[in-house]
Amino acid sequence: MTELCDLSAVELRRLIGTRRVSPAELLESCLRRIERINPAVNAVTATCIDRARKEAAEAERKVRAGDDLGPLHGLPLGVKDLDETEGLRTTWGSPIYANHVPTADGLMVAACRKAGAIVVGKTNVPEFGAGANTNNPVYGPTGNPFDPPRTCGGSSGGSAAALATSMLPICTGSDTGGSLRIPAAFCGIVGFRPSPGLVPTERRRLGWTALSVLGPMGRNVADTMLLLQAQVGDDSRDPFAGPVNPSDYATPRPLDLSRLRVAYTVDFGFAPIDDRIRTTFLERIGLIKSAFKSCDQRDPAMKDSNEVFEILRAQNFLAGHKEHYEKHRDKLGPNIIANYEQGLKMSAADVAWAHAEQTRIFRDFQAFYRDYDLLISPTLSVPPFPVEQRYVAEMNGQKLRTYFHWLAPTYALTNTGHPCISIPAGLEPTGTPFGLQLCGPHRGDRFVLEAAHALEQHMAHDKRTARPVPDLDKLAGMKPMAGAKQ
Repeated sequence: MTELCDLSAVELRRLIGTRRVSPAELLESCLRRIERINPAVNAVTATCIDRARKEAAEAERKVRAGDDLGPLHGLPLGVKDLDETEGLRTTWGSPIYANHVPTADGLMVAACRKAGAIVVGKTNVPEFGAGANTNNPVYGPTGNPFDPPRTCGGSSGGSAAALATSMLPICTGSDTGGSLRIPAAFCGIVGFRPSPGLVPTERRRLGWTALSVLGPMGRNVADTMLLLQAQVGDDSRDPFAGPVNPSDYATPRPLDLSRLRVAYTVDFGFAPIDDRIRTTFLERIGLIKSAFKSCDQRDPAMKDSNEVFEILRAQNFLAGHKEHYEKHRDKLGPNIIANYEQGLKMSAADVAWAHAEQTRIFRDFQAFYRDYDLLISPTLSVPPFPVEQRYVAEMNGQKLRTYFHWLAPTYALTNTGHPCISIPAGLEPTGTPFGLQLCGPHRGDRFVLEAAHALEQHMAHDKRTARPVPDLDKLAGMKPMAGAKQ
């Protein structure tokens, strides 16, 4: 039977605003779902239930008093455990910070609270967000809601699993090489990587390097936009931020798919793709291509994308983990150590080359959008693998170049800085969700969201492409997630 927590965030906010649903009722529905389902997937970690109940009661009072209400008023929120939350344990999945309790919210979290969201708890991550398999020494692994022994992806894996199981209506995420999009695809929800600066952040050590962004996740595109509306802003601490009108992201406007010139690519001309994913993607394209004005196979010019991302990523690790590496190397996992030491071997010439090549890729990509409105690709290169397996080492019998090479379909677009989104499109052959990745023109965030919303609605009418939903009764009857630490 459908419970309050199963309703969309947009519908819940409407019902709260019309006094048909109490924020306190909604919170209790979410807490019951967390109690019932979270042991099987280990998505929600540290919680602040007493505070949330007080805030829900205050939110209800404001509704009854006729006060002005923010866009997220009364909605329970999960915050990725890479974002600081005042009074609530924030660990980054690292033993170094296992008992860290911030005294203030991060910029984005504060914006969500100001918009009326009620923080319920943190969502699980890989250690410092490194790698796309949510597993860390503090809380253990997060399982895929469709098959818990397999990965939910990462690094926003806890948020994705919590959304897929309706434990929470909205959750935050972040993305460097695909951390919003990858778990969204594995779990059958939506993850949007916005243009750098649209969601301002004070977190980037290298403020002028826009590899990492913050962004929203939701069970559908409209819910994702609702959260984004609260996250966007202009803040001088982020060099990429600028004037923005939050109401531009309040709700998706109708968009006619039949007017769009679409290109699709299986592998961007360079990315490794599992044969099963290749076949599934081409089958999905066959099902949806008639909806567009045109739909052509075309690979954008992305030569040297692997090398560019590897160098820029290592640069970020050098900036972010110098003290961790020098003072706490014994407490760091292999992913952090490998990335940091990879960076130590690089020269200034390597970094200069990578930035120049990234600029070339970006400029070539602009030419691509003279002919097309939208680019569609698979979000992921592989089906989800066992949660205890750290990464994909080989594909189709070929050894991969790095532990994150299997993320190439997402980091290809990270390199360009263009807005992109993953939306669910049925199941892949092993029985877990399949995601389509949509990428639009430079700074075309609203267009990408509205195109994704229109395609989502189009695909909902076909069971082969509609968003799948996990079996909650099955999850409720499972043993607690092996290796999880509460």
